[in-house]
Amino acid sequence: MTEEATDTAEPVRTADLIELEGVEKVFDVRRRTGLVRREKTRVRAVDGISFTVPRGEMVGYIGPNGAGKSTTIKMLTGILTPSGGRLRVAGIDPSRERTRLARRIGVVFGQRTTLWWDLPLIDSYRLVHRMYRIPDARYRQNLERCVELLDLGALLDVPVRQLSLGQRMRGDIAAALLHDPEVLYLDEPTIGLDVVSKAKVREFLRDLNTERATTVLLTTHDLTDIEQLCKRVMVIDHGRLVYDGTLAGLHEVAPGERTLVVDLDRRLPPIEVAGARPVRVEGPRQWLAFPASASAAPIVAALAADYPLVDLSVREPDIESVIAKMYAERPTAP
Repeated sequence: MTEEATDTAEPVRTADLIELEGVEKVFDVRRRTGLVRREKTRVRAVDGISFTVPRGEMVGYIGPNGAGKSTTIKMLTGILTPSGGRLRVAGIDPSRERTRLARRIGVVFGQRTTLWWDLPLIDSYRLVHRMYRIPDARYRQNLERCVELLDLGALLDVPVRQLSLGQRMRGDIAAALLHDPEVLYLDEPTIGLDVVSKAKVREFLRDLNTERATTVLLTTHDLTDIEQLCKRVMVIDHGRLVYDGTLAGLHEVAPGERTLVVDLDRRLPPIEVAGARPVRVEGPRQWLAFPASASAAPIVAALAADYPLVDLSVREPDIESVIAKMYAERPTAP
């Protein structure tokens, strides 16, 4: 018999699906200072963060371990209550209406599964079907689509405990999408996946965003995920938002070094040319680093004039090195 969802309220059609204004989260932590005595200190995990995410946008939310990323996600899902500020997701206060919000969001935590450990994968999906009261037709349609695009067909009858980490991650992503969430929070969605599986997951997420305008907040240490999926990136450090803008703008905020990969017709000593420095030599191939803000043209012209040049290419600084440079240049929080 077809079941109908009990939450019949229409999704909120606001321009900004996620809204944070001066959001803070403070924890009281007790630390042992002697054999018996414990001292209470206050740890500010999130410190006055403000941002909005429009409907249908895919945003990378990145930062070092302990920066406040997971705390932010937990407040957005209603697991934690903010210590201060204002927070809304789809027009709902997550901490006050967590059950109602659950129908509007999907969550994938890379290190924690939402699947039932001893049950076959398909049984976990059937439980999600009943738990969210997904209409039968929509459940079958979403399940078939996820199984096909995430290559889960051969895994449906396998107990979750027997799945590899990469297989489980794909299973978790499907489970988070069966009820058509408006917002999807992804924490390390490609962890443990091989190159082919990563490409499938990224393509699936791009199609999901394009076809259904699903809003995605992506937290990951694999910055290739950010580069291939997100036009906008937010960087958090010590609980504060230190950057919110485009990937190109991130390079401008913390410019790194570009690299010239030079192929010569024979092995030579390290190249010496104004404006660049040698960083590596392997046979006839050499790598030269130069400031990202500088033009490569004069360096290339000097190489062509003074060296037996066969080929060359310019590599942009990767995001990871740019972010590491940003962290290194910021003063340590008191």
